[in-house]
Amino acid sequence: MPELHLNTQAVHAGYEPEKQFGSVSQPLILTTTFERENGVPREHIYTRNENPNRISLETKLAILEGGADAIAFASGQAAAFAVFQAVLEPGAHVLIPDDCYHGIRTLFAQVYQGWQINCEEVDMSVVSNVADAIRPETKLIWIETPTNPKLKIFDIQGIAKVAAEKGIPVACDNTWATPFFQRPFELGVEIVMHSTTKYFGGHSDILGGAVILKEKGSIAARIRAIQGTGGGVPSPFDCWLLNRSLATFPLRMPVHSSNAQALAQFLHHQPAIERVYYPGLPTHPNHEIAKAQMQGGFGGMLSIEVKRGMEKAIELAENLHIFTHATSLGGVESLIEHRRSAEGLHPRSPDNLLRVSVGIEFVGDLIRDFEQALARL
Repeated sequence: MPELHLNTQAVHAGYEPEKQFGSVSQPLILTTTFERENGVPREHIYTRNENPNRISLETKLAILEGGADAIAFASGQAAAFAVFQAVLEPGAHVLIPDDCYHGIRTLFAQVYQGWQINCEEVDMSVVSNVADAIRPETKLIWIETPTNPKLKIFDIQGIAKVAAEKGIPVACDNTWATPFFQRPFELGVEIVMHSTTKYFGGHSDILGGAVILKEKGSIAARIRAIQGTGGGVPSPFDCWLLNRSLATFPLRMPVHSSNAQALAQFLHHQPAIERVYYPGLPTHPNHEIAKAQMQGGFGGMLSIEVKRGMEKAIELAENLHIFTHATSLGGVESLIEHRRSAEGLHPRSPDNLLRVSVGIEFVGDLIRDFEQALARL
């Protein structure tokens, strides 16, 4: 049978109609424990270690991302934490982008503070910067592209080549791009991380994360052990709900992206907007790299800087009717967030920056919502 299309895999991967009742829709298996026969486990033992809904989800995630194994967690942050636990050791040096999800910086600043791990921030939009920052003790290069919140674009293949020459694994947070637009394994990455809360979940009602491995090796085994022993696992219901959401994931993503492209183009020409961050715009400094490594679109996220500072940025967010002023992203509904307000004690984002998660509403309505909000500034 020929290799199946992503859309088909999103519906069918990881589950076949079960034998007892022939249920076409996957049953929800809420039990925490499973019967033994003569003291021997039949198939499963305990839901912290594995559950049919989680096995199905992990199978589907691995196939969608093009990996050999997937390991699901209770949040994206738990998934990232597991990667760091599996790969790093006291005295290790790790490279992260100078613009990235603030929770990653928080992990190293607070949780790993006493572990003697040296976390260095690098502007990875220039590959030579990464090469220059590598040390003998560098154990991991962590990238996200597009970045959160300034949508920097990194040359994944270029960074992976530099890392491979030194025997250093590269982990890529592919949450914003998703495998619909970007395939990190095909560009040389060994580890992919997702906050499945976002586009995979797609409805702002699931908390989850996943680590997907290019190969089933020692790193995969360590992350699997951290999942089961550490216990940061998603519930059967969250796995079931995420499986259900993934069926429509390939249908949602083109709408997110086309809406974001149109909105970015509109905002680019507005006098009240100082800057638009979106890799689909030719004015983006790494637009050509984005075109080369992202297929079919540039994703549903953009950020803007509003003229006249924080007060006007927050006023613009509050003037909108369709866009909800809230944290998070990737849901069917459009969200906007004053990012600096959400970054805790040590914020990095400019005080006039708004992060926009563009939903799947009619794009004309979204543009008109911004038109009326801008007119009231």
